[in-house]
Amino acid sequence: MSLIEVHDLSIRYGGNTVLSNVSLKVDSGEIVTIVGPNGSGKTSLLRAIIGAVKPSKGRVTRGADVTLGYVPQKLHIDPTLPMNVARFLALPTGVPLAEIETALGQAGVPDLAKAQMSLLSGGQFQRVLLARALIGKPQILLLDEATQGLDQPGSAAFYQQIDTVRRETGCAVLMISHELHVVMSASDRVICLNGHVCCEGAPEVVASAPEYRALFGSGTMGALALYRHDHDHDHDHHGHDTCNHSHTEAAE
Repeated sequence: MSLIEVHDLSIRYGGNTVLSNVSLKVDSGEIVTIVGPNGSGKTSLLRAIIGAVKPSKGRVTRGADVTLGYVPQKLHIDPTLPMNVARFLALPTGVPLAEIETALGQAGVPDLAKAQMSLLSGGQFQRVLLARALIGKPQILLLDEATQGLDQPGSAAFYQQIDTVRRETGCAVLMISHELHVVMSASDRVICLNGHVCCEGAPEVVASAPEYRALFGSGTMGALALYRHDHDHDHDHHGHDTCNHSHTEAAE
């Protein structure tokens, strides 16, 4: 069984259908990225996977003892609250300092334990949120547009760190991103969402699919050729197109 499987998932908010009959799976060690326009249901899907939203139809199943690590899109902390990084990462039940330092090292910021949360840059703050997700030694990381607000070099560095985490820990990654060129270079498999699964498969397959180009244009192909690299773990995934051209208008 895969680490996570989503079976015919539909989500409605009142009379508004956000997602319709979405199915996907994430296997051990792979990086899967969900892309789609604003309002396509990406965040709702991730919230359903972590159990924060109850689907109106379908189900989410996990493998036995599969643990999740979640990196949110943003998190507000009162800047007047005196709290350093180590104290933040120890919340709410206490975490040994050695585990905190290990997680910060995995997130690429080993020297931030004593830094004040209110003084962190945007990039440092996201690395701390990544460290928080890694403390539980997850088998799968879920990231909801975790680089929103970062500049392009900062985003690229963050995604490179995610790939390093995947290589070093063996965890799988399921992430949402709007940065198509970085996503295409960092992913083993891409799922294009617009209220339903339009198409999915290897990045090259999705980037050339008519359904994907109808949403995003063809500019990503050049970036794909420029940024694409081979991962240490070779996954044999064959993409396929499954779009019926009906787009659901919904707010995420």
